[in-house]
Amino acid sequence: MYSEEELQKYPYFLNKISEYGIRQLLDPLTGVVSRGFIMDFTRELIQEGTPFTFAIVDLDNFKYVNDTYGHHAGDKVLSDVAQSLKDYIGSHGVVGRYGGDEFLFVDLVERTYAEKKQLMAGMYAEGRVLRRNIALENSDPFITATVGCATFPDDANDFDTLFDTIDKTLYRGKTKGRNCYIIYVEEKHKNIEIKRLAKTGMCLCMQSMVRQVELVPNVANQLSTVLPFLMEQLNISDLYVIHPDGHISAVRNPAFSDTVEGLGSFLYDDFFSTNRPEEIKTICPSLYEMLVRHEFETVLLVRVEMDMKQFGYLMCAEARVKRIWQEEERALVYFLAKLLAARMRISQEELP
Repeated sequence: MYSEEELQKYPYFLNKISEYGIRQLLDPLTGVVSRGFIMDFTRELIQEGTPFTFAIVDLDNFKYVNDTYGHHAGDKVLSDVAQSLKDYIGSHGVVGRYGGDEFLFVDLVERTYAEKKQLMAGMYAEGRVLRRNIALENSDPFITATVGCATFPDDANDFDTLFDTIDKTLYRGKTKGRNCYIIYVEEKHKNIEIKRLAKTGMCLCMQSMVRQVELVPNVANQLSTVLPFLMEQLNISDLYVIHPDGHISAVRNPAFSDTVEGLGSFLYDDFFSTNRPEEIKTICPSLYEMLVRHEFETVLLVRVEMDMKQFGYLMCAEARVKRIWQEEERALVYFLAKLLAARMRISQEELP
């Protein structure tokens, strides 16, 4: 929770504390500055002509935390992230809660692209703020977030334009697969329209995959054709195929080869995901050992099956990257698995 001493060094907050008292300025749950005051603070900085970097932080998996562990756990996660973000920004600026699972922060020091990149990357590194497990009473959910940022006056010279700009970068991060930060760069992001980004919904994604699969004659070519689309939508670098005999190949990298045993008896459901491989060390040792060999920290497995006939599995995994697979991301890979299974059931093909 912010103290009077921490905030009153800024003339804006010194005046507001004198007028309202410190508690009226703070979000009651997290102890950082409440929405109205953090936004008014940025408006005053703009009016004074004080340069600063403005960022919005959106937790990726907060609904999952609430649904899985309860709202009490969700409140603790918000408080923990707020405190960690406040400690990380430190004396360089001020953190506020925008609402729900979103935070805003003002940084008065880091303003060049290189400085902003170091600042943003540091939030994700070594569990300082994000990409970490938060220890609660009976659970330790893994937390990631998407961040968008821009700088006054370099990127915008009024509040509304500046806020629209960080909103654009945030949505750009979400379309890239979340769990990342986007720093506004005019030539890259100037013409982005949020409506256009949001329009790429699940239905259009599935429709695009169907069209790509229909135009290609065999399963091997179908996977190669659809992979660039999946790389963009899921923020993955490759797609892996696990055959019924346990052999693993990669669609993009022909040199990749490995094996896994006992997957059929381990994976009862149509899909499985985890960002903590150690959880399956004793349940499926072969899968765990394979993940460790390739430094895969997060894995999504989806069964390719139709009419009780199993053809293998599709696997998404990234080396040295932790992430929460969102519901729509799992649904997209599941849909592809069903498309392939339907084709293989008719053509008697096998996964390449």
